[in-house]
Order: sequence, then structure tokens, then C-alpha cells
Amino acid sequence: MEENIRAIQDEYPDDFAWCYGCGRLNEEGYHFQTYWNGDRTETVYEPREEHIAIPGFVYGGLIGALVDCHGTGSASLALHRKNGYEPGSGESPPRFVTGSLHVDFLKPTPQKVSLKAIGTVEEIHPKKWKVTTEVFAGDTLCAKGEVIAVVMPATFAQPK
Repeated sequence: MEENIRAIQDEYPDDFAWCYGCGRLNEEGYHFQTYWNGDRTETVYEPREEHIAIPGFVYGGLIGALVDCHGTGSASLALHRKNGYEPGSGESPPRFVTGSLHVDFLKPTPQKVSLKAIGTVEEIHPKKWKVTTEVFAGDTLCAKGEVIAVVMPATFAQPK
């Protein structure tokens, strides 16, 4: 990963930093963090013991959540960059929600191995971005996924 760059999730305004997958303010959540790595995006995560499916393997729902949050975070990074900004610039990035999520599980995901999600981002509409993600456990490709990320509608903002 590029050094000294903040995760896009660290830039989300407090009102939108509660996601169970990637919200920095959700004490119980996973706290996924997404960064640029060249022209692709990357999220690294260490599954915890309780993220078990059967002994020795990670629960598939965690993998789905990783693909989901990595996808929306990657879309945010891409649109933020298109708008002329990077994390740490002081500008709030656009926030995305999931329009669709598809995950193919290719191999069982072992526990006690770092997971790495690597994403490729494609703009398909000014308010819709497609992110394809590969999830690796060590060097093993365990899952592939696709997220259609949609710029969060203003109706999601809560009145103060």
C-alpha cells in the first residue's frame, strides 16, 4: 500500500461513519479500511476467532461484507480522485451505498490468515460505479465479487 495515506473511511463525516463493515465509529464493527495501491484499491483484514464458519475456516458473511465495503469504499476513492482530491485533503469524500452485491466463493477461506481485497473500479454512470474485487487469503484466491455502488442519495441524511 502507498505510505502515509489515510483510508477513505477515515474521511467519512461522523454522520456516515457507522457502517458495521467499515464505520470507524461502530465499536462492534469490522473497521475495514480501503486505500489506493497504484490504480487499484486494497483492503487488508485479519479475521478474528469469532468469524468462524466451521473450525479452521472464515464465515462467508464476513467475506461478503468485505467485498461490499471494499466496493463502496473503492467507488468513494475513485470519485473523490476524479473530483481532484485524495484522502487527507480535508475535503469530505462522496459516500456510496450498495446497489447490488454479487460474491462467488471459489475456495474455503482459512482462519488465521490475513485477507486482502483487491479492487478494480469502473465508472458506469456519474452516480454509479462498478467495483470488481478479488479476495485472497495469503496467496490463495478465495472469492471474487462485484459491487454496483451508487452515490448515496440526499434522503439518507438525517435531520439534525
